Formats: sequence, C-alpha cells, structure tokens
Amino acid sequence: MSKSHQYHTHLRWTGNTGKGTESYRAYERAYTVSINGKPQIEGSSDPSFRGDPAKYNPEEMLIAALSACHMLSFLHFCSASGVIVMDYSDTASGTMEEAKDGNGRFTEVILKPEVIVKEASMIEKVNALHEKAHRFCFIANSCNFPISHQAICTVEG
Repeated sequence: MSKSHQYHTHLRWTGNTGKGTESYRAYERAYTVSINGKPQIEGSSDPSFRGDPAKYNPEEMLIAALSACHMLSFLHFCSASGVIVMDYSDTASGTMEEAKDGNGRFTEVILKPEVIVKEASMIEKVNALHEKAHRFCFIANSCNFPISHQAICTVEG
C-alpha cells in the first residue's frame, strides 16, 4: 500500500511598484514563500531575468532541495548501516540552458558531498550508500534531467 503526502505553501508576488505589469521593466520579480509555522522565504528571479541577486531564486532553491534530499537520505542509510558520519557538506551546482525563444530547462545537477566518517573501515560503504540515497531521494526521482554526485570521503582527525 502506498502513502500519499500533501505539502502546502503560499506564494505572494511582492514586486508591484505601483504600475503592475504595465511593461516588462515596470515591476520587480520579488515574491515571498510562506509555510505555516516557518520563517518566510524572500525570493526573486535570477539576476539574468531582472531579479534581485540578494534573494533566493527558484533555480537555486531547486538545487538546494536536491542537495538536502540527497543528504537526508544518505544520513538515514548511514545510520542504518553503522556508518558514523561526523560531518557533511555539499557544494552543488546545476546547469540550465535557455533556448532562443526564452524557454529553458535544467540539463544537469552535480552534487559534491564531502563526508567525514568516524573510522577508515566505514569509507568503503559510503559510495554504495550515496548510490542508494540517490535512488531513494524523492526530489531527484521527480526530475527529468541527470543528477550525479562526486563524493569525497575522509576520516575524522
């Protein structure tokens, strides 16, 4: 039996400078994302599309969601397999191509997790657990472009 999970957000455009969308340059691309009981996220479009570089853009948030989902799956599988992770960080990147007509899509995302484990004997399991985490990541399973990882694993101390 499968389970269904529901998620709810509220997005509000905050970029009306008084003229609405009268022209392409008449409005800001600013918005807020609200989720009950959580801090508000201030967003904008990418600066290439007249966005505010000080705010999160949807493309960055997609990459962050992939990175976080992979990490959470990975840590779960490490815990269940006896691999003690002492530290985890990821410097992820993605490539989006824009067509001549303005349409665009991601063509790849590369996760670059750096993992520190408690003991050298645990390193061998880490690569297999990254593969398993990738297969179980809900966000990665929802994407139609390649997502890879280039993991580095070292021992504490």
